[in-house]
Formats: sequence, C-alpha cells, structure tokens
Amino acid sequence: MEMDFGKEFRITGNFKINQHATAYSGTLNKSEGKKMLKEEKKVLADLQEKLYSVGSKSLLIVLQAMDAAGKDSLIEHVFSGVNPQGCSVTSFKTPNDKEYNQDFLWRHYLALPEKGKIGIFNRSHYESVLVCKVHPAYNLNEKVWNSVEDFDADFWKNRYESIRNFEKHLAQNGTTIIKIFLNVSQQEQKKRFLDRINEPDKNWKFAAGDLTERARWPEYMQAYEEAINETSKEYAPWYVIPADDKWFARVAAVHIIRETLERMDLHFPKLSDTEMSGLQAAREQLENE
Repeated sequence: MEMDFGKEFRITGNFKINQHATAYSGTLNKSEGKKMLKEEKKVLADLQEKLYSVGSKSLLIVLQAMDAAGKDSLIEHVFSGVNPQGCSVTSFKTPNDKEYNQDFLWRHYLALPEKGKIGIFNRSHYESVLVCKVHPAYNLNEKVWNSVEDFDADFWKNRYESIRNFEKHLAQNGTTIIKIFLNVSQQEQKKRFLDRINEPDKNWKFAAGDLTERARWPEYMQAYEEAINETSKEYAPWYVIPADDKWFARVAAVHIIRETLERMDLHFPKLSDTEMSGLQAAREQLENE
C-alpha cells in the first residue's frame, strides 16, 4: 500500500517538535525509496509542464531546516527532472542594506514565482521569526526599532500575523503554498558537520559560525515549534519531514509536492473548434509543401 506522506507529516494540530521522529522511513527501504523517487520525478515533470501550459496558477515551496539538514541536496535530487524554464530557486542570505531599508517581507515578494511556475525558497521569510528570534538584536538593522526591549510578545505576535496575511494573500491570488521543515537530529547534524571538516571537497560548506548556532539548538527548536504552530494553515500548511535519512526526506518531499500539484487539477489547455480547424489547416499546408 502506498504511503500517504502528506497526511502523515502535515501539521494540523498542536505541534510538539520533540514528539516528531527525525529518523523514520516507514515501510520503505533505501532501494525502494530510490525507485519511488525516480518514478515520482517523472510524474512531477509532467505536472510541471501542465502548470506551465495553464499559466494561471503557481506553486511556492518553502524549505526550512537547521544547517546540514539537506535542503540543497533535496532541491538537486527532487527537481533535477523538471524544465528549468518553469522552476526557480531563491536562497535567502542575510539581508543587505537595500533590503533592510524595506519591510521584512519585501525581498520575498520580489522572488515569488510567476504564474505557471514553481518557486522554491531555500530559507525564507521565516528567518525573521527563527534566527531573528534567537538573535533579537538582528531586528535592529531594520532601523524601525530602538532596542531589543521592543521585541516583546506583541512584536512576535504581529510578525506571525504579517506572515499569515502574506501567505493568505498569495493563496487567494493563485499561488499554492507548501512549507517543509526538514527535521534533522542534533546527532545527525554533528555527523554531517564532521563530514564537511574531514572531506576536502566539502570543506567549503563548513563555517565556524555553524557551531555557534548549533550551541543554541534548544532555542531554535522552540522558535520552530512556535512558528509552525502559528502559521500552519489550510491555505499554507507545514509538513515536518524526518531528515536523518536524506533519501527518505527526498522521497517524502517529492510525494507531497506531487500530491499538491495533482490537487491543483491541472490540464493542458483545450483548444476551441476554431483553433482545432486552424491546426488542421496548418497540417495540410505543411504536408503539401
């Protein structure tokens, strides 16, 4: 029986991060998972072509995770089969001066997928309620606030409300939203960090600051738990996927994305009788050349 990853990993009630496994593969083994990924990617490519042909809807996929959880490799493996013309990836780094001179959602509006396309946010507007919650002083760069004392409960309540309103607006205007949190364990992160240090071709992936953030793991888990609880809505659901096994995270993610596209009821445009007559005339003209 096919596993229903969408139902299994979607957050619909009170989310407790410590109650969600980081190492899990259900009834699949790795060999089965790789085969399933290959099959799902073929379906995904077909659905993406239909989305592009319709040109009236778009899909936004938000990926969030701790460092070394596998966001980059998931994007590479899941989307390697889709047409690059219909898919865009935006990796959000620390805002620059121009971005800090706008509201915190401004740069994310600019990166939204056009109608007919899939957009992937590698990190996203959620950094403003994740890293900025663990490091409140970062918010002072927005030049609106005077001190960290401004970042009280009401401040964060308003941030969550802004995010909900942003996502609801997108959903009401043709953009379907999927938000995925790759739930990796601290032990697995340690293993992957050591791999980055020990393997020369991975050295570039490691930064000393990664250990500083790792030391604040409990704070990040609390921030993720609150953000997901505040913003997992019918119009913009969160999926929490076990990520200690990268192969499984990829299979679960592509399954959820494929199911979402299928629910969008995509079909290639149907030509009118007049347009069909035009095709027939064009065929005859070409065949008689």
